[in-house]
Amino acid sequence: MNPYSYSHGEFHPNLHLKQTTRNWLHYMVDFPAAHPTRYEQNNTVRGEYFQPRGADNAPLAILLHGVGDYSVIPCKLLARTLLNKGIACFILYLVVHSSRMPETVRKRFPVLTADEWFESYQTSVIEVRQVIDWASSRQEIGRENIAVLGISFGGFISAIAMGVDERIKAGVFIVMGGNGEKIAWKNRLGAFKKEYRRTEAEYQHLQSSYLQYIAQVAEKGFENVTPAIQNFLTDPMTFAHLLCHRPILMINARWDEAIPREATLDFWKAAGEPDITWLPATHATIWLWYPSITTKIAGFLSSTFRA
Repeated sequence: MNPYSYSHGEFHPNLHLKQTTRNWLHYMVDFPAAHPTRYEQNNTVRGEYFQPRGADNAPLAILLHGVGDYSVIPCKLLARTLLNKGIACFILYLVVHSSRMPETVRKRFPVLTADEWFESYQTSVIEVRQVIDWASSRQEIGRENIAVLGISFGGFISAIAMGVDERIKAGVFIVMGGNGEKIAWKNRLGAFKKEYRRTEAEYQHLQSSYLQYIAQVAEKGFENVTPAIQNFLTDPMTFAHLLCHRPILMINARWDEAIPREATLDFWKAAGEPDITWLPATHATIWLWYPSITTKIAGFLSSTFRA
């Protein structure tokens, strides 16, 4: 079972020039989702594309925000920094952004059904792959130098997309981790804890089942192993073994109340212990360290693409 497969048919996104500067062009982009959901408002994918002027074979960074519109702000700031390094940027608006969220979902969010959350992961990963399809046809973009950069939920999507799509050369994951059941059990966010209704015995049983599952996945491939629960297929750690020895940078908050340190370390170990930075911050206040974050990301991507 591969929930992230889709038809690779040719498609032509709509590009609308929004802004021009001396160094880059800024477009608004939309295109039909390759995996439509039950909600019509989700089925038009939206994004922003920043193209360096005079670019030829430029690297591309696909930036993915987290839950809540506010996390698009650091994506826009990071895009401008990366543009100065000659890196084209595409900010993808995920289905958890208010511009794509129908009213019936917005009233309940983040309390969604298991099927709705699964569908959110599924369509988001496929949309990242659609952006890569489009980018691969663009003369100004070098198809060998594509990276994903994700924040929180966007980090989960980035890691899964990188695992299932070898066209992604590098990944930057900010305030994220793996082992979703552990995240739900140990996080300190009241709204999520209230909805997480497993007993300790159920949690321990699922942890044991998940560890057995990912061991089988590493041996046979995730398409050939049946998960005990559907959520195992939306867990970044399921795909972490596919990221070993690939360029990855992780940036995490030391006092993150949403992503427990143990869950971050679980993913980090499974991904081959890539470069990781811990900042003295919480999930949201990590952006007080923006100058350090942007310098580290720009340096990592520049050196990775040169290599």
